[in-house]
Amino acid sequence: MGETAREMNTLEEQIESALDQYVRPLLATHGGDLEVLRVEDGLVYFRMLGHCAGCAAADLTSEDLINKELVEHVPGVRRAVLENRVSQELMDQAREILNRRRMRS
Repeated sequence: MGETAREMNTLEEQIESALDQYVRPLLATHGGDLEVLRVEDGLVYFRMLGHCAGCAAADLTSEDLINKELVEHVPGVRRAVLENRVSQELMDQAREILNRRRMRS
C-alpha cells in the first residue's frame, strides 16, 4: 500500500537531513551537490550538480557514498539511484554554440 502524504514528507525530510549532514559537505569540497528527483518504493533517485555532474569517477563514488549514507541513516530507503540527465543549462549552452555556428555558415 502507498505511503500517506505526511509519511512521504517525513521520509523526504529525513532524506534531505541525512544528505545535508553526511553527503553534501563532502560533495561541496569538490564543487558539487545533488538534487533528489523523486522517491519511489524506497528508491531515492537523484542527479549530481556542479563539478560532480557528468564526471564518471564522481558518479560512481557519489552513488556508493549516497547509497551507503541514506540506507544507513534513513529507515525505509532501500537504495539511492543516480540518474544522469543533461542539465537545462548545458542544453542551453549547446544550443547557443550550434546557433553561432549556423550564423557563420
